[in-house]
Amino acid sequence: MGTNNTNRDVTPDPREQAATSLTFGRKGGCYVTKAVGVLLVILFVSATVATALLVYYFVPAVRSSAMHSARTGLSLTPTHNLPMPITGAKPDTSSVEKVLPSASVPQPESPAITASRAPTGTAGAATTYQHSDGDSPIRTDTHADKNLRTDGAKIPQEVTLAREGSETDPTAKRRPDVRLPKALKPLRYLLKLQPFVNGDFSIRGYVEVEMVVLEATSNITLHINNIITKNDTVRVMSSDDPLRREPIITHHTYDQERQFYIATLAEPLEVGKKYVLSMAYLAHLNTQLNGFYKSRYQHVDGTDRWVATTMFQPTAARRAFPCFDEPGLRTSFEVFLAREEHMTSLSNMPLLETYPMEGQPGWVWDHYPPSVPMSTYLVAFSVSDFKYIESSNHNNIIFRVWTREEVLDHAHYALKIGETILTFFERYFDVAFPLPKLDSIAVPEPVGGMENWGLVLYGEPSLLFKEGISSARNLQNTGFIVAHELAHQWFGNLVTPKWWTQLWLNEGFASFAMYIAVDQAEPAWRAKDQFIFEEVQSSFNIDCLENSHPIHLPVEHPDDINQIFDRVTYGKGSSIIRMMSHFLTEATFRSGLKNYLSALQFGNADQDDLWDFLTAAAHRDRTLPEWMTVKMIMDTWTLKMGYPVLHVVRSGDGTSATITQKRFLLGRRENESSGDNWWIPITYTSGDNPDFELTQPLTWMNDSGAPVVLSYLPEASHWVVFNLQQTGYYRVNYDHANWNLIAEQLLTNHHVIHVRNRAQIIDDAMDLARAGELSYATALRVLKYLSQETDYVPWASALDNLQYLHDMFTHTADYGALRKYLLDLVVPLYQSVGFWDDLQDPHLEQYKRVLAVQWACRLEYSHCVENSVTLFHNWMFNPANQSIISPNLRSTVYCTAVAAGGQSEWNFTWAQYLASSVGSEKQKLLGALGCTKKIWLLTRYLETAFSGAGGVRESEIYRAFTAVANNDMGRHLAWNYLRNNWQQIRDRKLYGMSSSVMTRTTGTFKTTTTLREMEAFKEEHEGNLGPLARDMKQALETVNNNIKWMDANYANIVEWITSMTTSN
Repeated sequence: MGTNNTNRDVTPDPREQAATSLTFGRKGGCYVTKAVGVLLVILFVSATVATALLVYYFVPAVRSSAMHSARTGLSLTPTHNLPMPITGAKPDTSSVEKVLPSASVPQPESPAITASRAPTGTAGAATTYQHSDGDSPIRTDTHADKNLRTDGAKIPQEVTLAREGSETDPTAKRRPDVRLPKALKPLRYLLKLQPFVNGDFSIRGYVEVEMVVLEATSNITLHINNIITKNDTVRVMSSDDPLRREPIITHHTYDQERQFYIATLAEPLEVGKKYVLSMAYLAHLNTQLNGFYKSRYQHVDGTDRWVATTMFQPTAARRAFPCFDEPGLRTSFEVFLAREEHMTSLSNMPLLETYPMEGQPGWVWDHYPPSVPMSTYLVAFSVSDFKYIESSNHNNIIFRVWTREEVLDHAHYALKIGETILTFFERYFDVAFPLPKLDSIAVPEPVGGMENWGLVLYGEPSLLFKEGISSARNLQNTGFIVAHELAHQWFGNLVTPKWWTQLWLNEGFASFAMYIAVDQAEPAWRAKDQFIFEEVQSSFNIDCLENSHPIHLPVEHPDDINQIFDRVTYGKGSSIIRMMSHFLTEATFRSGLKNYLSALQFGNADQDDLWDFLTAAAHRDRTLPEWMTVKMIMDTWTLKMGYPVLHVVRSGDGTSATITQKRFLLGRRENESSGDNWWIPITYTSGDNPDFELTQPLTWMNDSGAPVVLSYLPEASHWVVFNLQQTGYYRVNYDHANWNLIAEQLLTNHHVIHVRNRAQIIDDAMDLARAGELSYATALRVLKYLSQETDYVPWASALDNLQYLHDMFTHTADYGALRKYLLDLVVPLYQSVGFWDDLQDPHLEQYKRVLAVQWACRLEYSHCVENSVTLFHNWMFNPANQSIISPNLRSTVYCTAVAAGGQSEWNFTWAQYLASSVGSEKQKLLGALGCTKKIWLLTRYLETAFSGAGGVRESEIYRAFTAVANNDMGRHLAWNYLRNNWQQIRDRKLYGMSSSVMTRTTGTFKTTTTLREMEAFKEEHEGNLGPLARDMKQALETVNNNIKWMDANYANIVEWITSMTTSN
């Protein structure tokens, strides 16, 4: 059956045929007057000028487009009569394979520049595009894009070129609506992909999507990006009646800005009927860790090998296959992956069968059965030569970890803890894992994890652990990220948000649940104690800015969606869930979760659905009164940005207190908004009978803003502490007398106060002082007890806050005074734990030593620096000996030695980076290379990293850049490099460089000169910042706050430090 594409094989108009037979002259032909002759001359000249103009404007664009396509090494040939199985039976693979070009493909080393188009008017003319290495998106020149119309006009080509979406025009007042029309709903997909992992990195694809019509429509709209559709293969058939006449496609359109492919039909589709759209297409394995991408590694035999895998969240499935790429459109996916016989493929479901590809010796099809219903962003594929280790001890669920063969023995801990945590979550949620297998694959890239259902993706540094090479931090990271991704198998996969506005339901719950699971699997890590510092307080640091955002944030455009994968979504999301679990009680909380997951499994939800189930459980268990709902409380935390600070002012005799709330901001606003109020669960205890375990609220403060008066407090000689175990997502400020009582208790016997509240008191005091809500004299007095503190968590909180003072005093005349103050705090801790590491110490004791050594060396304490340099030089003399430097101390030792040394130390570190095959070790070495004090070495490092020629992977450029930016000597160098090369960096879409790079680079700036530079940069690139737009605003706010802080506090702190030194 032929194609219905009207863009080709157009029958000439009879009038045009007649016109070609006209002759001019006197004999037997047409006669014209002199006036007509002059007119014809004028028309001829006009036509010549018009032709010249068209050639001038359009030929360079066509040539540029063709040249670019030629460099990319892909050839595309139209194919007709595609098979279209619509019953779920095994497709006729012999026909489908004919859709896909032969496996004999050009190698990427040969960038032959050949692009041809058949002569205009030739029936069945084929356009051939050649594509080479594939690092760049498939794209045409700007002028050629005029053929890709968004107004419904025909595309005068037989392919639709879907390229990377361009940035929004800075002059545009509003973005277009990027949501799909609601007329169609997908029912199932069948995908056939042949990725040429060992060839030109092209992907030959075929897709069928069955749809039901919800509203009458003449358009079928799918998402595509960086895909070439073969328009003459596109067919639409009725799946209700296969013999019914096919709907006629009148033209194909690609809406570049919205990433839409639109097939326009001659007649509307009927409501309630089902149709199947099928097409062949061409895509490409990219290097941007997005979509269906390739990753290179070096095999033990010295050869380069490639793995192809996927990262589709949030909007990149459309880069691998045309689809309805929205999370609310769940359905099943039947997948066929072509591979060479010596390789292995994986997908979400277990392998059903393997059979040879017709006409392609050495290639086979792997067939994966229809999946459970899921969103497009959870679909996953991989093709590699990886090996695996396996366990089948978990209720007949096959649990495997896949890695490259060289590091397979680094995967045992991930296998062990993964199986333990999967078992725990089934018990905790009381809902079984619904798939028969769970694969984890570690790619050789410095990425985190992706929760694809049944095929979880990790970066090697995140998943792999090898004793003697990896640190305690690496071990913990593995445990936490495995727990996070497995929690997603329920929150995100089993029940999926309706839209990305609800992203926090995914990431907040996974971030909360990973601590619960790890606390069960590794109780010695004290994960619940670490939550205070790692999640609550780290979220406070961003959420205290006016340019924060609510965790429930309406988003539409992909750039906006990408911006909310941040600390607020993850950290604040997990913190308010933890708060909720305490005010509801754990039993009620878990009961509500179970009912939510059971009722909505394989479906979509929003936060109101969760609130309803939790409210029902709370009313049943009477943990909330009937007039209160979870929605009433939690909407104040999810729909508003920021968080409150409670002001507790006790009466003269101490027996009562008045509590007020307001939003906490680092930079004060002149006009406070009266609408910034929350429902706050209030917990407290006192010095006369301290009990820090009562975390269910004793009373509530509502969102009216009205003060709360508490009675029956102890007399004024006893302290009170609010927000027990920092279960509430808020800060607490006290009157001066109560702060003094707390400080005195810490000095007398700090163990009376719970360790989590000690960390809370430190963090609240220091940030309240930073915001001008508390004097630094009071805040620093609270820290005086630290000489007696032996626990890691309060120390981590204290030193994180003191880092801000260190940053503000760096390069000032009084840095020496601050350094002495900090050394007086840190050296006793350093001496108590010692420089020399013991891997048998308790987990947090190892953490505490790392913290002490890091700070002692940072402050150039001679004992620390000398030991670090000595160890490093010993390693330089014997580089094969991996036991010279403890894995826990390597980051600090490497950085200290490179900073104290010169070119030889730097070159040695660089050589070790190139030689190492362990992902976590490479990350430590990359960080150390940015520690040198030699500006010329830092400059060379930046240029080498960004050049792509020095051995730094594209995905590691961000790590190299931030290493330089974190160096006091390199910070301005990094900033200047960023602003001078921004457009090239932006165009390359480098991993990590589009997230928080602005705040990481400029966060410690404190002068009006740098602020003006940043404002000029923002103005110059307004509209071209993409997902960095909010980060840029936060960076500007942070620097402005730093400038104000220097004016308000610098002199006072110098005076306080001087007085302390004098008194001692």
